[in-house]
Amino acid sequence: MDTDEVLARLHELAGPTGAELFAAIAAGLDGRPLTDDAALRLGTALRRTYPAPLVAEALTQAQLRERAEGKFDRASAMFLTRAGWEQASPEIVARHRASRFASARRLADLCCGIGGDLLALAPGRDVLAVDRDPVHLWMARHNAAVYGGEAHTLLADVREVDLTGVDAVFVDPARRSARGRMRTGDSEPPLDWCVGLPVPAIGIKAAPGLDHDVVPAGWELEFVAVDRDLKEAVAWSPALATTRARATVLPSGDTLVAAAGEPVPVRDPGRYLLDPNPAVTRAGAVEELARRTGTWKIDDRIAFLSADEPVATPFARTLEVIDSGPWDQKRLPRRLRELDVGAVDIRRRGLAGDVDALHKRLKLRGSRRATLVMTRVRDRPWGLVCL
Repeated sequence: MDTDEVLARLHELAGPTGAELFAAIAAGLDGRPLTDDAALRLGTALRRTYPAPLVAEALTQAQLRERAEGKFDRASAMFLTRAGWEQASPEIVARHRASRFASARRLADLCCGIGGDLLALAPGRDVLAVDRDPVHLWMARHNAAVYGGEAHTLLADVREVDLTGVDAVFVDPARRSARGRMRTGDSEPPLDWCVGLPVPAIGIKAAPGLDHDVVPAGWELEFVAVDRDLKEAVAWSPALATTRARATVLPSGDTLVAAAGEPVPVRDPGRYLLDPNPAVTRAGAVEELARRTGTWKIDDRIAFLSADEPVATPFARTLEVIDSGPWDQKRLPRRLRELDVGAVDIRRRGLAGDVDALHKRLKLRGSRRATLVMTRVRDRPWGLVCL
């Protein structure tokens, strides 16, 4: 598809004609979702008034906006591509990350994509947005404006950009290629290039599985979760770093730093099991969480904690243990029936097993829903049934 033609259609959709067309789509839906059947019906009607390519683009944008509503508060006014919005950080994460750049005078957003981070970085700042995709770059500028920001845009390979006068950089290197997702730690441009940028304040978006050892000494690696969904890691240069590793849980913004301290005891499970947030596990902060909550580990190498009293913490979910003992898969269905359990969510950590096959074999009919934990206690296969 010709890029100039796409940009011309986007420009028209951003103006009065687009406003009319989007209003007609909304009226035709009357609050219903834009399914493929609805798009076919609306497209047939709208092509009587508007050019077919413009109608097709408007319907595509309407569908993408609908799908992106859970990620962006103002998705209904944004322009998107499927790859662009899927790879963009949620707005809540972008805003959290932008707060680290509060003192930046002139900032560059490299590999800006559709502007998922630019919408939080641009308001109140002098920002240069760089991407080599002209359609994404147009969308980034528009989407920043939707959120009240103005960005200078540059169509270029980020490795060729003059960063003179820039005192802070955010870079979101591509982790997908034409062949699919790259290996964890690989990106384009590579991490080595990103950490070597000639700017003091740098933030680099990375996959949450990034190895701690690939981040240089003096840098911070922050693992960010929205509720219990681990979204990404961010590497912060020494000018922005305050620790080596941290876990952040949004929307509350609570943060936990991995730190040295007294050894955490290892004991058999008590009445409650704490399942740490994945961000805490990836940050290596499980023992710090144990020290803060007065809990203990059930195994030296397993990221579960336990307590005899309920624990409230933003960094873990607390489950009540109603059955605990050595793993016995043959006895398990009968025991679950005795406990009146009719449905289970299975959490497996440190113990091999086919979760799907186990679900099929259980054939439960009770009235309670429980969490079945397959794990290890003091290096012994163990099972816990929790509410």
